[in-house]
This record gives sequence, C-alpha cells and structure tokens, in this order.
Amino acid sequence: MRDCIRVLCSLIALFLFLAVNGVHSDSPYRFYTWKITYGDIYPLGVKQQGILINGQFPGPHIDAITNDNLIISVYNYLREPFLISWDGLQQRKNSWMDGLPGTTCPIPPGKSFTYVLQAKDQIGSHFYFPSLGFHKAAGAFGGIRIWSRPRIPVPFPPPAWDFIILAGDWFKTNHYILRRLLDNGGNLPSPDGLLINGRGWNGNTFTVDQGRTYRFRISNVGIATSINFRIQGHMMKLIEVEGSHTLQNSYAALDIHLGQSYSVLVTADQPVKDYYIVVSSRFTSRVLTTTSILHYSNSKTGVSGPVPGGPTTQINWSLNQARSIRRNLTASGPRPNPQGSYHYGMIKISRTITLANSAPYINGKQRYAINSVSFIPGDTPLKLADHFKIPGVFSLGSIPSSPTYGNPYLTTSVMPANFRDFVEIVFQNWEETVQSYHMNGYNFFVVGMDGGQWTPASRTRYNLRDTVSRCTVQVYPKAWTAIFVALDNVGMWNIRSENWARQYLGQQFYLRVYSPVNSWRDEYPIPKGARLCGRARGRRTRPQ
Repeated sequence: MRDCIRVLCSLIALFLFLAVNGVHSDSPYRFYTWKITYGDIYPLGVKQQGILINGQFPGPHIDAITNDNLIISVYNYLREPFLISWDGLQQRKNSWMDGLPGTTCPIPPGKSFTYVLQAKDQIGSHFYFPSLGFHKAAGAFGGIRIWSRPRIPVPFPPPAWDFIILAGDWFKTNHYILRRLLDNGGNLPSPDGLLINGRGWNGNTFTVDQGRTYRFRISNVGIATSINFRIQGHMMKLIEVEGSHTLQNSYAALDIHLGQSYSVLVTADQPVKDYYIVVSSRFTSRVLTTTSILHYSNSKTGVSGPVPGGPTTQINWSLNQARSIRRNLTASGPRPNPQGSYHYGMIKISRTITLANSAPYINGKQRYAINSVSFIPGDTPLKLADHFKIPGVFSLGSIPSSPTYGNPYLTTSVMPANFRDFVEIVFQNWEETVQSYHMNGYNFFVVGMDGGQWTPASRTRYNLRDTVSRCTVQVYPKAWTAIFVALDNVGMWNIRSENWARQYLGQQFYLRVYSPVNSWRDEYPIPKGARLCGRARGRRTRPQ
C-alpha cells in the first residue's frame, strides 16, 4: 500500500512539473541542430562572405504547431561570438532564451548552446535573426511558421501550398565594414539592392496551379528600409499579422516595414502565364526594386512588359492602409475562442510611457536615442545581472518614461515595470524618417497613429474595438503611434528600433517586468544549461 501511495505521489509530481512547464501530450518536441559557418554568397552578383546555417542562406525554416517545444542546438564555427534571437516568439516566462545580448550570453567561437523554446499559445508568421553586431547584414535569418492545432478552426480554407518570403534591403559591403563605419561615427551608405529569399532579380520561382489559392508569408528582414510587396495582376487577401487573424481585406500592394510579417492569400485566377512578384523600397530617394516569378504550372509564356510600379514616398497612402488592417473578432486564435473576447478597450490604463526618438551626436559621433538616452551594452547580460544581483551593470530608472529633451547621454538603460500592469506606450517621432519599433516578449494592440504631437486628447481617436495585435509597429515622420500592452510576461524585455544602425547605436532599451513572487507560475528559473559570462562567470545556475 505504501508503495502504491509513493507511486501515486510521484505521478502527481510529474504531472505538476509537466503542467508548470507547459508540456503536454499534444505539445511534441522538435529538435534542430544548426552549424553556423562563414560561406561565399552572391546575392547581388558580387562575392561576399555570408553567415550560413547548415550551409544555407537564408537559414532553414522552422515549422511548429501551437505549444510545440523547440530544442535548437547551435554550434558556432565563426571566428567571433554569435547569438540568435526569435522575432515574434514571446518566450513566455522565459526571457533567458530570448537570444539578445541583454538576456543571453553570446556563443563563443568553437562552442555551442542549446535554445529551449516553446511556441506557447502562439500561431502565425515570424522569423529569427542573428542579434550581435551587424551579423544580420550577413545572413543567418530564416522564417518561422507556427500552425494552429488541428482542432482549432481557422477562418479560411486550407491553401494549396504555403510559401515563405524573406524580403529586405541588402548591402554589397561586408557586415564588419558596415559595423566599423558606425563605430567610427559615420552613417551607413544606401542599400545596394533588395533580396527575396536571398536572391536578386528574378532569382526565385513560385509555381502555382491555375484556380488554386496559396498562402504567402512575407517578412521584412532588412536592416534599413521599408518595402512594398505586390504580385502582378493579382490581389492579395490579408489573413494574418504576426500571430493575429485579420479581417480579410484585399490589397493590390502591401507596405511592410522593418521587422514586420504578414500573411496573404493569393488565388491563381489570371490567364496562364508568368507574373512578376515585386518588392520595392518605400520612402527612399532612389527606389530599389527586385522581383521573383509567379509561374503558372502549365505556362509557356515568361514574364514580360514593365515591372508593375508601386507607391514610393506617399505617407498618407501608407497610413490609411495601416488603419485599414483590423483584427478578426470572430476567429479563434491559438485557443478555441474568438479573438475578440479579450476586450482590451475596456481595461483601465495603469501607466502611460512616452518614447521619443532622436539622432544626437555624443562625443563627436553619431548616436541614436530614446528619451535622450542612447543605450550601451553592459559588461554582463542584464538578465543575469538582475538574477544574481550584480551591482553596477545597470540601474533601474536609467531611462525616463517620458521625453526630457535634455542633453543626450550614454548609459545601459533599463526601465522598471510591474507585472500585470496594463500600459499605454506612445512612440513620438519628430524626425523625417519612418521608424519601426519591436517589443520582445509581447504582442500589443496598435490603438492609434496620426501626424503631429500626441496629447491625451488623441485618445478620442483610438480604435478600442478591433485593432490588430502584433509585435512590431511603424511610426510615420513627424507623427505618433500608440499601443496598449498587458505586462503579463515577467522578464527582461528589449524595446528597440528595427532599423539596425539605430538599434546598434543606441535606439533601444530594456523593460524589466518584475514580480515580487519567486514562483514558477510567474517565471521559469534560470536554465541549468545557461551560459554565464561577464561578471556572472563562475556562478551556479541552480542549486544542486
């Protein structure tokens, strides 16, 4: 009898452990082994040193189902430290695995690290990228598809096929030279071209059958430029934005800003021949364009005629399109309930944070800042310094929660926030360029955007009913964008510009979402296999 009780207690303990870690019978493990190497690539016809994953540029796609566990072992064969982050994966209770220098120790040359991730309560189109220095300008990025569980209804018929498109600007100059330009106080040159899935003009062919419908997941993985996406002669029905099902509006052309991801359905309903798939730059003095080919399977006629033109510098066109993107309130998300059942517009705001970007010179060098603070990395990942209570790495409150318009300065900026607060964040842009901001660890509701100065009266123009939920949002020149976010994910989370020169030179900070309760219910403990570096080196990850 005693043995039976012991066995029963063990089974109960095992069940509780699995439940706490979000591991269930319908959440399988998916294992990946990635080897990071240098390799010759020719994306714009010029030989360059790229960063490859398992010999591929771009890297391999990740396919997962809601709640899947992803075990990704990364082996660094470069001559420099390396780190990967996961754009759109929320890392619920697990900022240890976020893969940014503020949360995770870089992988030294010749070493490895295993990421343990979970697509907890997520669906949709995302991507991963290298987060150190300027590695993103050399490759090592790839697509992430998180499929809905089979029993969860999806608000469109299954497409005939699912294509990933990784598009963005590209430089012929090697990434370490670009980095040196910034380190020396200079600016990046203009991009040399655009790529689609790592290739230039007509470098990819997507084959379709006439009469069938296909899903295209499009991510802007560039480092400097907003893009416009369109397919000659075909309309695109928008169905998903960074994990949220949308109202199925149709568009002839779609703006995609830095770091953003969209899913569209395209029906091959035109005469049988080949058509241009076009990506062009937005808001640039010189318009860059590249193409791929949409090939009807029985076509004998190649692409012909001029490449279809798209919008170039029109701000209002883009702003109106952004406002037209709405959330599908009747569709299920990762769980079998309507997405509109979460009434974000009825929750009282507990705090307003206003973030103003700027481009100051500090010590004679070009920097970028938020609220006059230009971020510099600490000598130890901030998450480790916080966990081990290492003094002197950062100071809470080192960045103000509203613009001061004072003299800009350099510091390792961390803003404190309380677990379960419901926060309004206003991005105020007084510069002449389009900004793009990403928030790790969260999706947020984009409640409003407009020109001029944000004031409390601007709230009367908010969409409090069906705005889209996403993790990356644009801010137009001399304009503002406002978001609502429920701080329900404890950890150290990066808020940054998706323009990589701006991010690298300080337009970022970390939001420390804190719970005083030391419980696995709120945050997972530090992984036993976590790398320890800086002033955390030599400490123990867990009590033995």
